[in-house]
Amino acid sequence: MTAIADLRTLCRLTLAPVSGGNHAERMESFYQQQASDYDSFRERLLPGRREMVQQLPLHEGAVWVDLGRGTGANLEFVADLVPKLGKVFVVDLAPSLLEQTRQRCERHGWSNVEVITADATRFELPIKADVVTCSYSLTMIPDWFAAVDRATEMLKSGGTFGAVDFYVSRKHPEVGYAKHSWFTRTFWPTWFAFDNVHLQSDHVRYLHRHFECRRFLENYHAIAVGAARPRAVVSVRRPQGVSRGAVRNHIASSSRWNSSGLRIRFTCVV
Repeated sequence: MTAIADLRTLCRLTLAPVSGGNHAERMESFYQQQASDYDSFRERLLPGRREMVQQLPLHEGAVWVDLGRGTGANLEFVADLVPKLGKVFVVDLAPSLLEQTRQRCERHGWSNVEVITADATRFELPIKADVVTCSYSLTMIPDWFAAVDRATEMLKSGGTFGAVDFYVSRKHPEVGYAKHSWFTRTFWPTWFAFDNVHLQSDHVRYLHRHFECRRFLENYHAIAVGAARPRAVVSVRRPQGVSRGAVRNHIASSSRWNSSGLRIRFTCVV
């Protein structure tokens, strides 16, 4: 059954036309026919989400905003904790994906989860958040830097921003960051762009210049065709009493080979 569902999703990914006069309409056009199979297909395609979510400082009574995670799948990684949270906001532009969140909440009986159809760059939170996350959504937001800026405005002093996404390095990265090959920096952005996913070399640096870094991992993720996509896992915290961009941290690095290719890991803990 999984193989049939995967084939169905692949057909819709590659053959279904994407239409719409604005970003929200194009997003809904792209995801509408995939919504029911979205989680099962992308669980293998989009790794790192569980690790990120389970490292977040979520505590009883905390407020969590999950930007661009339409189906609410991230909530499953801390399912026992969700009922104890003060409030969870799942924000996305695609109503069809958010409907999956509503169904998920009904199954679990989660009454403290609010589903909101909104643009991550314009969404206004009525209260301050303890945690804001973006998992594989920054690369799909045209004005991603505005979404990060909005996240900082939502956070309480000392709050945490967590992100996991695909990205490519700069041609000449700073010391302590992975350097991707010309092929990686050229092929993957082009390949992803067909699905309106835009890999940037500035995602990681922008986050590190705006937040105090707590944990940062870079590695390659193997996919079915035997290639590998560069991926970063980031968990960062806005420092208490310090303005954005005021704190920068040195990142120690180590690397090793494994069966799926070169795996490069960067960790920063403060």
